[in-house]
Amino acid sequence: MQRKGSAVWKGDLKTGKGHVSTQSGALKDNPYGFNTRFEDTPGTNPEELVGAAHASCYAMAMSLGLGEKDLKADEINATATVTLSKVDDGFAVTKVHLDVTAKIPGINEADFQDVAEATKQNCPISKLLTADITLDAKLV
Repeated sequence: MQRKGSAVWKGDLKTGKGHVSTQSGALKDNPYGFNTRFEDTPGTNPEELVGAAHASCYAMAMSLGLGEKDLKADEINATATVTLSKVDDGFAVTKVHLDVTAKIPGINEADFQDVAEATKQNCPISKLLTADITLDAKLV
């Protein structure tokens, strides 16, 4: 399986403008630029997109882990906070923090934490990232 994302950039770093799109059309020519990445201008940025990808991957992967225990979530809410930091050779995504709340009938706290941690380790986007990934998981 392969999926595509694409971007077009025109101009220099600070005043240039870009557009990002996805193969599915969920994003189509969404604007991004220096000001949407490092300031508060409306538009998207790579870190926000990585966060959305990681959160959605995590929620789906958790449902798989629960299914392996014959459990089904009523709801899983995941947020991934992606940190872009200045490092010696430029910038790098240095960490991702996952905040997860889930409503899962029939699960105890210990089993929930086991599934949450296994999901953090095994979700495909977690495996992609080399940043430090932390997790706060709450059963509601």
